[in-house]
Amino acid sequence: MEVFQDVAVKIVLVGEVTTPPRALAATHPPHNTTHHPTHAPPLRLLPAGTANGRFTELEYLVVGLVSTVPAFVIPLFLVGKANIWIIIFSYVGNYFWTHYFFTVLGASYTFPSWRMNNVPHTTFLLTHACFLFYHMTSNMTLRKLRHSTAHLPQFLRWSFEAAWVLALSYFIAYLETLAIANFPYYEFIDRDIMYKVGSLFYAIYFIVSFPMFSRIDENEEKWSLSRVAVDALGAAMLVTIILDLWRIFLGPIVPIPESRRCGQPGLAWFQVQNERV
Repeated sequence: MEVFQDVAVKIVLVGEVTTPPRALAATHPPHNTTHHPTHAPPLRLLPAGTANGRFTELEYLVVGLVSTVPAFVIPLFLVGKANIWIIIFSYVGNYFWTHYFFTVLGASYTFPSWRMNNVPHTTFLLTHACFLFYHMTSNMTLRKLRHSTAHLPQFLRWSFEAAWVLALSYFIAYLETLAIANFPYYEFIDRDIMYKVGSLFYAIYFIVSFPMFSRIDENEEKWSLSRVAVDALGAAMLVTIILDLWRIFLGPIVPIPESRRCGQPGLAWFQVQNERV
């Protein structure tokens, strides 16, 4: 209990001198799929240091658990298809794609945290809550767009939807990158380039996931949990391929000095690249 009380005190202290959290992570149900509301405290709310000292590894983990546990526990008693899809997609994103942020975008996490594959455990938890909110927003807007363009020829409907997915994906990626700017333990070599070009790289996640996620139980046919899991893995594989094509053919968006490269590449094909540099 002392850990939870200490975390609460520190968040309140930091909340007095920082901007408010960026969003409530809530989900909006497709026609036959149950989504569940959850809260997503952004990393920019977490302190660089407070009157009681900086957050410890355990306290960062507690913050992530507080934001994510409701979204994980509630679906155990209800149908959690959307939750399963996001769990798989966000896990792959953290475990694998975070290393593209290190090697392509010049980003780094420096806050104290227990890690898996050199990725903080806290980010696994917070990403799940945030992605639920992003995909709820996407589902709502895509349904509205499809309803508004239903009378148009198919080519025009697809064109409008593709344009909207591109715009929404970049907007959300840019907004998150901007919102996290106040968090001192998430660093970039060049923030201006990260905001403009790095946000496009991050938007690739959603360009793939928004239209694929919107298909869950959207028509009369109900999806099984196994189909949801396979679909999420397919989306994750497609994102991985696109990100790696960027890494191979376009390379890093900024020169990354040796001192800023990830000490543990995490992915086998990154190790080969680092040995050649």
